[in-house]
Amino acid sequence: MHDLIPTPALGVATQTIGTITIAENAGVALASVAARNGQTDICADVLKSILGAVPDVGKAVLHDPEAGFWMAAGQWMIGAPMDTHEDLADLLKAKLGDAASVTEQSGGWVVFDVTGAAMPDLCEILCNVPIRKMAAGDVQRTVIHQLGCFVIRRAADDHIRILGPRASAGSLLHALITAATAVA
Repeated sequence: MHDLIPTPALGVATQTIGTITIAENAGVALASVAARNGQTDICADVLKSILGAVPDVGKAVLHDPEAGFWMAAGQWMIGAPMDTHEDLADLLKAKLGDAASVTEQSGGWVVFDVTGAAMPDLCEILCNVPIRKMAAGDVQRTVIHQLGCFVIRRAADDHIRILGPRASAGSLLHALITAATAVA
C-alpha cells in the first residue's frame, strides 16, 4: 500500500494584512452525513453521542475533537482534526450504519480561518452574513466571490471559519485578501 500524503488546496503561508490573519487550515477532516428516509432520529442519536448535541438550523456544535454544523434538513457536515481523524467518514459510517449516507468531504472543501480585530469589517465587505449579530456556533451559508460557502462563527469573537469549494480555493483566497486589504 502506498503511503499517500494529503496536500492542502493551496499550501500558501498564513498572511497578516493589517489586523486580519488569513490561514488555510489543511488540518480539518470533513464528512457529510445525510439521514436516509425515516432515519433522522437514529442519526440524531448517533450525532448526539459524538458531538454532545445535534446541530440545529443555522448552528454548529463546536465540540472537541469532533464538531459539526447543520447544512439542510437531515444533513450535517462533521469535522475533526485530520491528524487523528483522517478516516472520519469511515468512522461515521461504522457508527451510523444504514441510517445515513456518509460522504468523504475533506478533498472537496478548502478551509480558511480568518482572525483579527477587523474581521467583522472584512466580513461585511466579503458577504451578506450578519456577522455582528452572530454568536459562537452560528453558521450561515452565503456567496463569497460568486462561490457557495459556509461561514462559521468560532468561539473567539474575532474568528470565523470559511469553507468553500476546493476547486476555487485561489479565487476565495483572492477575495479574502482583497477584503482584508480594503479594511487595513
